[in-house]
Amino acid sequence: MKSVIFMGTPEFSAPILQSLVDDKNYDVIAAVTQPDRKVGRKHILTPSPVKKVAVQNDIKVYQPEKLSGSEELQELIALNADLIVTAAFGQFLPMSLIDSVKIAAVNVHASLLPQYRGGAPVHYAIMNGDKETGVTIIYMVKKMDAGKMLASAKIPITSQDDVGTMFDKLSLLGRDLLMRTLPDLIDGKVQPLEQDETKVSFSPNISPEQEEIDINLPARLVDAKVRGLRPFPVAYVIMEGKRTKLWKTSVIDRQTDLRPGQIVEKSKHELLVATGSNGVISIEELQPAGKQKMTITDYLNGVGENLHPGKQIIDNDRSKE
Repeated sequence: MKSVIFMGTPEFSAPILQSLVDDKNYDVIAAVTQPDRKVGRKHILTPSPVKKVAVQNDIKVYQPEKLSGSEELQELIALNADLIVTAAFGQFLPMSLIDSVKIAAVNVHASLLPQYRGGAPVHYAIMNGDKETGVTIIYMVKKMDAGKMLASAKIPITSQDDVGTMFDKLSLLGRDLLMRTLPDLIDGKVQPLEQDETKVSFSPNISPEQEEIDINLPARLVDAKVRGLRPFPVAYVIMEGKRTKLWKTSVIDRQTDLRPGQIVEKSKHELLVATGSNGVISIEELQPAGKQKMTITDYLNGVGENLHPGKQIIDNDRSKE
């Protein structure tokens, strides 16, 4: 059995850890994850999905706020593991830890590298309207997501996919790819490939400013941004002067001469709004400031009498940026 230190945090990482636990060729001797965080309106201290899997399988858990310079780092180095496997861990690994393993330190990254190095590759792939994404397994190096590539696998992005659905799909894709790749890596049968530095792009964590939708974008990209920020952190617009989260939209196959942000059509169950490039979107689920998420039908029941075709309902003034 090869000893493994696993490092990861969100739901994406949990099935990958479980697959290593279930495979009798590996002995997961430690799991490293982010500290428990307060979640929800009641601020309940909650363990990460990786911690939950580790505890269920009697694996020792390390949760340093910052791994570099910590006591936990020295303990992990002293384990002298055969392998380190990371998957959305959320911190940089010190080279002293990477260099401590006997065989390799590898990362399961949720993009087709060298595209989308960084912490939010799934968000950017969807927001940019990409038709496919995937998983790449790489050697870990000091530079972020820049290691040699050991294996990759592709998967389509459908018009219905959001960050949640793609994380679920990519987690299973990455799990299976890792379990196929590790035996050959251990046996020295993998031929690593350098990343093409001329094709590198980055996906830094989403900033608060990026959460606002520019209604002047074409309808396809407005909808892509809604899906690319769902279920977290959730996109918003300034609607009727108030910050309003858009949870679900769809692209309508029609053109309009109305200005972006104006109402194209309104009924009891439908609100169509103009976008850039003469496009039209349907707003299907939204969340006004201070209120719960609701369907467009419920929203229109409350404010519908004040809305009419041609009214500017979404702010499209980008001069403030």
